[in-house]
Amino acid sequence: MSLQYQIIDADAHVNPPATFWADYLPAGLRALAPKLEHGEDADYVVFEGRRKKLNLIGAQAGRSGVDFKMEGRLSDTRLGGWMPAERLQDMDRDGMDAAVLFGGGPLGTSNDELFFASFDAYNRWLADFCSYAPGRLHGVAYVPMRDVTLAIQMMRDAAKRGFTTVNIPAFPHALKKLDSAGGFAAQALALTGDDKSGRRYCDPEFDPFWAAAVELGMTITIHLGARVPRFEDPEKFLADMPMSKVAMAEPIAILIFGGVFQRFPQLKFVTVESGVGWFAWFCEYVDATWKKQRFWTKSTLVEPPSFYMERNVYGSFINDAVGIANRNFPGAKNIMWSSDYPHSETTYPHSRESIEAQFQGVPEADRRQIICERARALYRVGQGRAQPLERMKI
Repeated sequence: MSLQYQIIDADAHVNPPATFWADYLPAGLRALAPKLEHGEDADYVVFEGRRKKLNLIGAQAGRSGVDFKMEGRLSDTRLGGWMPAERLQDMDRDGMDAAVLFGGGPLGTSNDELFFASFDAYNRWLADFCSYAPGRLHGVAYVPMRDVTLAIQMMRDAAKRGFTTVNIPAFPHALKKLDSAGGFAAQALALTGDDKSGRRYCDPEFDPFWAAAVELGMTITIHLGARVPRFEDPEKFLADMPMSKVAMAEPIAILIFGGVFQRFPQLKFVTVESGVGWFAWFCEYVDATWKKQRFWTKSTLVEPPSFYMERNVYGSFINDAVGIANRNFPGAKNIMWSSDYPHSETTYPHSRESIEAQFQGVPEADRRQIICERARALYRVGQGRAQPLERMKI
């Protein structure tokens, strides 16, 4: 396998089946793990007194839109979402040299011990998955953001396992114990956090986390979490989707105006799967606003907001001709192409065709940065150790 990368997928996904939790949770918690039951009409995930049909919207790669299935069986999912050998075959079919992998944890539980343990369990599973082909499979660990000391320790554990990137929720978790998460609130817990907690990432309490990230050379990501689409509500889903993209401007603005990137100039931060066409507009708008409003708001920024966007913030997209066209505007250059495999928005198995269509007229040097070099350098693709921890059942 050659490591002379041509295309690096900056945002792809894994979909480990619910059965993996019983293999990776601590022994004392395995009895609480979700279970997969076979029903007459579908497979069901059973967890904390709830029984729900297996959701398939994140595993539609290879199907046309008219054939999408919202619910079904594990056998209906794309096997490359959780079987590494199948994944490599799909990557070869789609022309992908390497993939940065998101998704999978934690458990949406009101049991605090189980909640925090599930982050570690998922990260261990992902390390095993990536160890199958460490030059091509590059995982992103997941970290909760309620207790800063615990978050730092989990980030250090991730670094020891060979991860170079950690994903955090778009907003910090509330300090209170989870009491109403429900058995299937995992996505909101991992990706959104709590935008009403009263805590903000620019608060001094989070500075030790940013300092540790810089010390470890960790890239930090947030992943389509500022507003989570209501995937199971067809009346709201389509309107939710564009808001889930542009809403990612809010946590970025908090970090910029709160001075996080000013205090930690080496911090690298990525908004994932949020599109990038809004980057140029965002920078033009926040610069103009800051110039007029910075006096009465007592802004401590010494540079315009676009300066920090240009230096510290990156973004990934799937289909975004506007973002590509705007790449030379202030703060809009740090963009990376992705396939979103195996989710319903994926370009698989036509990623090469999608790239060709979007990059017509783009100079080769710019194109290579966007489809390969920027992600390779930012995520240090191929440099993670990804040592196997346990025997993965495949």
